[in-house]
Amino acid sequence: MMQSQTATMPAASDPAAKLAALRRTKFIATAALALCVVVFVAAKSLQARHPWLGFVAAFAEAATIGGLADWYAVVALFRRPLGLPIPHTAIIPENQNRIADNLGRFIEANFLAPGPVREKLEEVDFAALVADWLADGRRAEGLSRFVAPLVPQAMAAIGQSGLRDFIAARMIDQLGRIEVAPLAAEMLSAFTDDRRHQRLFDQLLKVFGRFLNDEQALAVLREKIREELPSLFNLFRADAYLLRKIVNSAGALLEEAGADPDHPLRKEFDHFVAGFVEGLKTSKAYARRAEQVKRGLLARPEIREFARGMWDSLGQFIEQDAAQPDSAIRAHLASMFVEAGRHLAQDAELRADMNQGFVVALSAFVESQKSGVSKFIADQVKRWDLAQLTRLIEINIGRDLQYIRFNGMLIGGLAGLALYCVERLTLGG
Repeated sequence: MMQSQTATMPAASDPAAKLAALRRTKFIATAALALCVVVFVAAKSLQARHPWLGFVAAFAEAATIGGLADWYAVVALFRRPLGLPIPHTAIIPENQNRIADNLGRFIEANFLAPGPVREKLEEVDFAALVADWLADGRRAEGLSRFVAPLVPQAMAAIGQSGLRDFIAARMIDQLGRIEVAPLAAEMLSAFTDDRRHQRLFDQLLKVFGRFLNDEQALAVLREKIREELPSLFNLFRADAYLLRKIVNSAGALLEEAGADPDHPLRKEFDHFVAGFVEGLKTSKAYARRAEQVKRGLLARPEIREFARGMWDSLGQFIEQDAAQPDSAIRAHLASMFVEAGRHLAQDAELRADMNQGFVVALSAFVESQKSGVSKFIADQVKRWDLAQLTRLIEINIGRDLQYIRFNGMLIGGLAGLALYCVERLTLGG
């Protein structure tokens, strides 16, 4: 009976049928051997009256000897013939450890060699398998459910590792490399292409209009006028007159500019904005001032805190979203996986590169682990139960071995018959 620690043997396909066929073949072989013995005895006993039976006796005698010899050889592979302690019998049970070690080394040398492994791996289109797997929406959704909870953990690990500060520093460094003046010029050019800057001009007109209707502002303006006029004019309240004229004229001018899209003031504003944009593009003075402003802004600690805060806010958003049943992150991950699978299926060059990577990685893995595989196989064979090992081998190849007995009887009988014929021809009688 197998011990609890004994490894489980691999099951043969339909072992009962194989065992029944083996028993039938054994029975027929034994019956054929017994028939040879009976024929030999009968032929020998009648040879004196019927000399031709000498040929039959010679064939039967040699066939019996050949059959017995081959029976001994077949039995000696699996057990001791008749239970006798004959040397070099029970070959398989007695050499289990050596067979196990040799089998492990044979598999390592012939099946796990770099050349055959690479050839076999190159037959497999790993990239196509990955593409088909990812392109399946159900599988991609399942993968997204597995990956999405890992994203907040990765973000937290990154934050604790100091990478957050590194990324913030890199963001500020990259912002520092951007030339502000040309970028601002491009943005303003896009803003002015459809005269959207005129909306700003309209707001400026409204601001001036409110100024002209502000009593406090007008009082300040009247005081300024009084200070500039000679005292004689102030006696005649010229300041009030001038202020009224200025306000009325300015108000009329603002109304005209507001109502007329082609007013000269608007055109002047167009020229001003265009000149400013061109200056941002070409003026070194503008560029220096813009760079000074940018460096001063980026040097402030609030900017670094803002960058770190963006990372923390992103992590909180991802964590909250991943916990939602209708997570947007999971949906985007699923669609991304599906799209990646479709793209991979259509890109033959990418698949070839990917397959080559699989071959290199798996070949290296097999090469590094093949000695362990060899030892594992040897250890498993050594742990097999001897009786079960012998029974397994005998069931699978024993029937073919029994035909050796038939061949032994046939070849032995023919050899005996030939020798008998030679004897009769040479010695006569």
